[in-house]
Amino acid sequence: MAITQADVDALNAAIVSGERQVSIGGQSITYQTIDSLIKARNDAREELARAARAVTPRSRQTYIYHDGRGYD
Repeated sequence: MAITQADVDALNAAIVSGERQVSIGGQSITYQTIDSLIKARNDAREELARAARAVTPRSRQTYIYHDGRGYD
């Protein structure tokens, strides 16, 4: 299951409200502590950032070589 920004937002909302139960992707998850909820949010952020970096195209470099005739 791919992590979306909505999933990260749901985790943030649960942290702010103090709830330990979050519904992500149609599944309800209950975390034991707020610390584990924060860790899950940070992991989700990292996964989202990693997916964004994988999609970003690399710039293309073009090399031009000139071999002059040497008429000086």
